Amino acid sequence: MKHARVLFCLCGIFLFLMSFSLRRSKTRKIKQVDVCVYGGTASGVVAAYSAKKMGKSVVLIEPGRYLGGLTTGGLGYTDIGNKYAVTGLARLFYRRIGEHYNKFEQWSFPPSVAMLEIKRFVDDAQLDVLFNKRIIEVHKNGSQIELISLEDSQNPDSENQYVVKAKQFIDCSYEGDLMAKSKVSYFSGREDNTLYDETLNGVQLRQFHQFQDSIDPYLIKGDTTSGLCWGINSSRLDKKGNGDKAIQAYNYRLCLTNKPENLRPFERPQKYDSTKYELLARAIEKKTLPLTSYLLINWNMPDGKYDVNNNGPFSTDMIGMNYDFPEGSYARREEIAKQHAEYIKGLLYFLSNSDRVPKTLRLEARSWGWAKDEFVDNDNFPTQLYIRESRRLHSEYVMSQKNCQGIETVGDAIGMAAYGMDSHNCQRLVVNGMVKNEGDVQFHGFDPYPISYKSLVPKKEECINLLVPVCVSATHIAYGSIRMEPVFMVLGQSAGIASSLAIDQQVPVQDIDVRRLRNILSQNPYLDNSIPEILVDDTDIDKVKQSSFWAKRIGGNYKTSYVSPWKYEEGAFYSFLPVVKKTGNYKVYFYCTVLDDGELPDLMALDILHSGGKNRVFIEPKQSKGDWVLLGSFPFQQGQDASITVNGDGSKGPLFADAVILIADTK
Repeated sequence: MKHARVLFCLCGIFLFLMSFSLRRSKTRKIKQVDVCVYGGTASGVVAAYSAKKMGKSVVLIEPGRYLGGLTTGGLGYTDIGNKYAVTGLARLFYRRIGEHYNKFEQWSFPPSVAMLEIKRFVDDAQLDVLFNKRIIEVHKNGSQIELISLEDSQNPDSENQYVVKAKQFIDCSYEGDLMAKSKVSYFSGREDNTLYDETLNGVQLRQFHQFQDSIDPYLIKGDTTSGLCWGINSSRLDKKGNGDKAIQAYNYRLCLTNKPENLRPFERPQKYDSTKYELLARAIEKKTLPLTSYLLINWNMPDGKYDVNNNGPFSTDMIGMNYDFPEGSYARREEIAKQHAEYIKGLLYFLSNSDRVPKTLRLEARSWGWAKDEFVDNDNFPTQLYIRESRRLHSEYVMSQKNCQGIETVGDAIGMAAYGMDSHNCQRLVVNGMVKNEGDVQFHGFDPYPISYKSLVPKKEECINLLVPVCVSATHIAYGSIRMEPVFMVLGQSAGIASSLAIDQQVPVQDIDVRRLRNILSQNPYLDNSIPEILVDDTDIDKVKQSSFWAKRIGGNYKTSYVSPWKYEEGAFYSFLPVVKKTGNYKVYFYCTVLDDGELPDLMALDILHSGGKNRVFIEPKQSKGDWVLLGSFPFQQGQDASITVNGDGSKGPLFADAVILIADTK
């Protein structure tokens, strides 16, 4: 009898659970695709576009309301490092931005223009996008993800759940949430220098964006018992190079203007607290500087709208206030993002209104304001918190400082990085009785370097159908170089293609034919079967010809170097010899190296040898430094000799040569 009652109870529980499951299943919306991309960043859009162009069914999931991440969310002044590293669809994006301004390429832009081009990718591929859906669970069968469960970001208490089943998953979020919930290994914080034989990781007290000596850190100056000013960590400075859980500071990249007709003044925030800016006031008291010493205004931008970033010891970075972010709940992250927004709005109001700010500086700050025609549905404030780093995949291969500096290289490259190793400050401390920022590293001056395919995939025993092109496997300081939007787009394209190859080859992502992936990237970079462009650089020694001796030089160059004559002599020339594999008309471009005006000629003659004869074109390099200059459109015959020659006899001033490209003229 006792056993019968137990059996009856168990049956009752089973029936209840079954009915609950059935009731829940009625509220579930199930979507089944080949490839699921999580995170509508620019990388996510490119990854989804790539997989779709490879013939796969795709869904792109964005936890928020906007696509493009930082590319459309305020970071309009692109951190490039070297344009040679920007390839494929990422390069196409910046060329399409150029079309908007009747230029070949454009690397700086307001958010609204970037959004147009991001939407163009979505529309061209007819991508299926789920907005306001965020991940709550990953279901795996062994080492394979079978499906993910999502909730409504705007209404998380809703009983409606969304389930996505896919053969392949790509995490393109800045946070790495799909990666983390898939139970694969990852890092957060800074590694000890000894772990990967580095010198720039861990604790770094340096001079960049640093307070002057003798800035008092205490609420009452000189009174150590009065407490610390807002924003100062009570911890002690650790030994240089020691690892910790500190994360480089976040901020928002602002879109501001000084054009009165489009300017909205900085207003007093609802929760304004002037005490948060006490250290700024003390720094100003010590030495008053122009506004650009407190706000980095990136001037080289169109439309009278400028990307504004952190600058100096106390600026838009909210140092030390993001440690909870990587592992924080969605509610905690939203709180952190809101705190950052309130802090920045308060900073701008303080600079333009506080009596602690000298009148000249106040008036300078008041000449700036929000661009009224940007972020129009978000109170003119940026839509994307600048998550400079969060989690980082720990795969079989970890990119490190040695990769950045070319000490160690990889043979399975599927993209390149080129920016310096860059970390913003991680904490604000009291050091020798003074306030100091710690963690800022700016190490530049190395060549573009390859990124390993293995840094995009988890360890095989952990997951066989996940790629991670944003939170890549890298140390803190190497990630500081890799973490640039163009690189994320390049890696997103590689991930989209790789996921498709894994489906076609029916293998884990770790076992795809990387050579085939690399071939697609080089031979079909836009995934539309168009003729790939022909690049000839001065480093292509089998495709150049020169008079006497032209010396290799570094600085302002495309790829790794440029050349100039050791000394000028009559008849000096330098020829690029492109190999044309398909007959047709090609637009020919010449790269004008970024050099001081005194090092550039006033006029330079270039001779183009093509199938129709020879043309001489004159350019003014001083007017185009750092850009490609169109020499014209010319016919070229497959297998026939062709050349683009810098001709000293027709030039005025010092000569140089860097790179040329030929692009099939489809018009």
